Amino acid sequence: MFCKDIQSALLPILSHYDPDQVVWIVDEQVHSLSGDFQGCYGGVTGYETISEDDKSLQTVERIWDLLLEKGITRRGLLVAVGGGVLTDVAGFAAATYRRGIDWVAVPTTLLAMVDASTGGKTGINYKGMKNMIGAFYPPEETIIWSGWLETLPAKEMLSGFGEIVKMGLIEPSAVNHQPSDRLWEALMRYDLDTMPIEDLTPLIKACVEAKERIVAADPKEEGLRKVLNFGHTFGHALEQFSIINSQLSIIPHGHAVLYGMVAETYLSVVKLGCPKEVLQQLTQMVIHYYGKPECKCSDRGKLIELMKRDKKNEHAGEINCTLVRGIGEPVINQVITEAEAEEAWEYLFSL
Repeated sequence: MFCKDIQSALLPILSHYDPDQVVWIVDEQVHSLSGDFQGCYGGVTGYETISEDDKSLQTVERIWDLLLEKGITRRGLLVAVGGGVLTDVAGFAAATYRRGIDWVAVPTTLLAMVDASTGGKTGINYKGMKNMIGAFYPPEETIIWSGWLETLPAKEMLSGFGEIVKMGLIEPSAVNHQPSDRLWEALMRYDLDTMPIEDLTPLIKACVEAKERIVAADPKEEGLRKVLNFGHTFGHALEQFSIINSQLSIIPHGHAVLYGMVAETYLSVVKLGCPKEVLQQLTQMVIHYYGKPECKCSDRGKLIELMKRDKKNEHAGEINCTLVRGIGEPVINQVITEAEAEEAWEYLFSL
């Protein structure tokens, strides 16, 4: 649900639940900027602020403890207000508490709006592996209000924009339902440094509608939905490597996925004949807005080991990617060799 007023969008949903059965999980930053949600909406039984940085079982346990403390039954409702990490964690807590209670997602970052808000994936990181433990458990409602974006720093906006770029590459999505205006071509017209927030709304809508179509056709990622993994095999490895290597700055998810898309588009050119123009356009965009990744060619071995541990791999030790033949032409289940992975990393790190 897209809305112009977050309060008027939430109140009808809350009216279907007993006030003593509603619990709020709110990002600490959102809480500091937006004030006390209990004061805004009243009748809140439980209220907890958590950090976006901790996608762990310990955070889920804090939420379970709150639900137990407040006596939330299977008739309860959990409202998650924050970025993609928070909604993933809170959604997983909702999925597993008493074998499942209702929850509502209120994404507050661009990344969460275009990615985590749709599809029902919930979960946590485990033993150094991203999203290794989780469940498919869609929220009862997702409420998207672009007003949240006014408070986001540029780095967070760029992270979210990475997922918009991904959707532009894998889906022949139309902006404002105009078949002649595909999402990728629309992206090429924008200057991210000066784009007004209101111009993002049709792009967010195009992404959400495209992802909803994909998820409806394949809710549990048995086939078609794997197209959404484009950029993630390389991107997750890069993101995780930046987290475990204390000498590097942590690479935000959206930035890492964009770097991953560069590597995987390179392989798409080599293996599937994707037009070189697509790789050139993507590479120029990434270098201009995101700069070069801090890693270097000598890190390839460690990155490849992380790729082998990715949850998307169907067989132990393999490296499975989604590639593209061209704009809107993704190809899933592309197993690549270590040599091909090394070649793609070399292209990325030589930019």
